[in-house]
Amino acid sequence: MPPFRPYAWDQGTEGSKFSFHQFDLCRHLDGLIKQAADMQATHVINFAAQGMVAESWLKPEDWYQTNTVANIMLHDRLRKLPSLRKYVHISTPEVYGSTAGLLKETRSYNPSTPYATSRAACDMSLLNFLENYGFPVVWTRAANVYGPGQQLYRVIPRMIMAILTGKKLQLHGGGHSVRSFIHIDDVASATWEIAQKAEPGSTYHISTDRFISIRDLVQLVCDRMGEDFAKHTEEAPERDGKDAAYLLDAAKVKSEFGWQDRISLEVGIDQTIAWAKEHFEVLRHLPLNYIHKA
Repeated sequence: MPPFRPYAWDQGTEGSKFSFHQFDLCRHLDGLIKQAADMQATHVINFAAQGMVAESWLKPEDWYQTNTVANIMLHDRLRKLPSLRKYVHISTPEVYGSTAGLLKETRSYNPSTPYATSRAACDMSLLNFLENYGFPVVWTRAANVYGPGQQLYRVIPRMIMAILTGKKLQLHGGGHSVRSFIHIDDVASATWEIAQKAEPGSTYHISTDRFISIRDLVQLVCDRMGEDFAKHTEEAPERDGKDAAYLLDAAKVKSEFGWQDRISLEVGIDQTIAWAKEHFEVLRHLPLNYIHKA
């Protein structure tokens, strides 16, 4: 069972309606659109983006090419798809910049990195498409997502693997920035509700009500694994453009659709630990750092 492809874990099982087709958004747009047309797709949910905030400073043109240019090209083709009824664009709270207090969906943009600016530019282009073409877009912005199957350069699986392999995790700026961490299953359930029920032009935050510093999160992982925090961490300088906090207010999706996150951080971390141990013989040979591919 491939550790990084959750979509394949039950593919082909009885009752599964899932099929996978691989396309590169920057290179295979014609094939992607043909697939959507052949399926007569009524709903498109787009998670596609070049992630990694700090690394976006090193080669920003790649982030703009994927997150802005390629996505806008996709939208321009999708708006001509006769079957399309709803397009859900998975955006990011990074577009808000560093903030204080709970953030509602009406918060103004103030991006502070090439990654964040590339995502904000795409969001604003979609607003043009909504107003000019009636493009049926809905935006979501989720807290930090985690769970089994996540790439190892993300903080929770990276900390788990550092412990399992006897390495240290660098805490940039001491790990004092504050985030909310939400299990992928909770994000999926909220996204499904939004895709089915939200009105075009609306935006929703998807988050838990629990906010935690990166330092305390790492401590929690150590506690769940019975390991010493000091043994597996070291402090490092803060990253360029690192935003101090994102505290998303998810009251809107809860009140409109009755959605609620179900998986506690402790349970989700335990699931991710179990996944890492199950696939350890594969994972231990892989780098914990992000490797950029243009």
